[in-house]
Amino acid sequence: MERRQLPNYVLCTMKNLNMLIILYLAGVTAYSLSGYIQECSAMDFLIRAKRIPLAPWKIPVLAVGLYICLLVLLSIRCRNHLHFFIKTAAELGVAFFLSSALNFSYTGIVLLIIADTMGYFSDMKQRLMLLTLICAAYMLLDYDLLSVRYSIISIEVCWEYFQKDARSFLLGIRNVLNSLNTLAFIIYAIVLILVEAYEKERVQGLNERLNTANRELREANQKLEEYARESEKAAETRERNRLAREIHDTLGHSLTGIITGIDACVMLVDIAPEATKEQLKAIANVARQGVKDVRRSVKALRPDALETLDLKRALIQMMEETKCSTGVDILYEIGTKLKSFDKDEEDIIYRIVQESITNAIRHGKAHKIWVRIDRSFQMLEIHIKDDGIGCSNIQKGFGLHHMEERLSMLHGSLSYHGNDGFTVDAQIPIRWGTEGEDD
Repeated sequence: MERRQLPNYVLCTMKNLNMLIILYLAGVTAYSLSGYIQECSAMDFLIRAKRIPLAPWKIPVLAVGLYICLLVLLSIRCRNHLHFFIKTAAELGVAFFLSSALNFSYTGIVLLIIADTMGYFSDMKQRLMLLTLICAAYMLLDYDLLSVRYSIISIEVCWEYFQKDARSFLLGIRNVLNSLNTLAFIIYAIVLILVEAYEKERVQGLNERLNTANRELREANQKLEEYARESEKAAETRERNRLAREIHDTLGHSLTGIITGIDACVMLVDIAPEATKEQLKAIANVARQGVKDVRRSVKALRPDALETLDLKRALIQMMEETKCSTGVDILYEIGTKLKSFDKDEEDIIYRIVQESITNAIRHGKAHKIWVRIDRSFQMLEIHIKDDGIGCSNIQKGFGLHHMEERLSMLHGSLSYHGNDGFTVDAQIPIRWGTEGEDD
């Protein structure tokens, strides 16, 4: 049995015990009244009782019926204080009529109502106020108080039908049952208090664990932020080193060749003019190659367009400029929102479109290119097709390999085929909350 169910178990025991007490009192009283009638001693009983009692058969019927009504009321769960006070008032009314049917010989029913009431409120002030009111009702149902003002037949008078020893025995059983009911109520109150104390400790423990978890989470977030900053610095360092190597290996090499060639031209210009011309041509080729190498290095950086424009406008500008400079007809359709992406995501999307268009013009000899960017569920779909020469045997070069690497960083996928022109399809998962707004 769960600890939280213990109060309900004790309350159920109290309900069964009260049913037993009511059946006992109603049965013995009805039996004694029937005995007076059968033995024709009813007149002597009425002289002692000073009032006419209920018919013997009505006492157990009323007592059991009213107690069943009380159990029904006790089973109702209230959602607000108003309903609860109405329910409690109805329970006290039923308890009054039930006690009246038993000649106010038993008031332990009110303890059952008190026990049910205690389970509703955890606030001590509210609980004490309700208990005070119900205890006042408990005292008003006491026979000794009511008999001072009203004529009530005591249970001892009713049970005088029995012999002295039998009557003492029956009254002793009643007292024992009353004591058991009072003991059950005390046990219920103790168990309820202990369970509430246990629940408070359990909630406190959960709160402490939650606070500890939150503290650990904050520390983990701080460490993660520090790691992110360190990773960013490391990435910047790697990028600087890469650029340094590129400059050293490309521009430095080209400049060295140019300087050496110019020095040679200075020496040859008067002696061998024709050789000087040839040397200058070679120097020009080295310079052109150096420019190409520099452009290739700069191309790896973030596009200038994304520094001043949003992703959608940057893509449109890039495609329009390419159309004007190459004469290739580029038809584009952007049917989704492209805002609120991270810078890295924008760079990758931009580079994929740019690289695909460049490949279509350079390698595919295309005259028309179709670009469509749309959204399907939580995927950003990029579809690029051209009318170029295509490629039946595709050998993955730097461009396709670089696109796949970029997409893998976003957990995306790339597919392509060269059967009818060349087609590139890229799918990029859209993070929740990165759909952006329309322009």
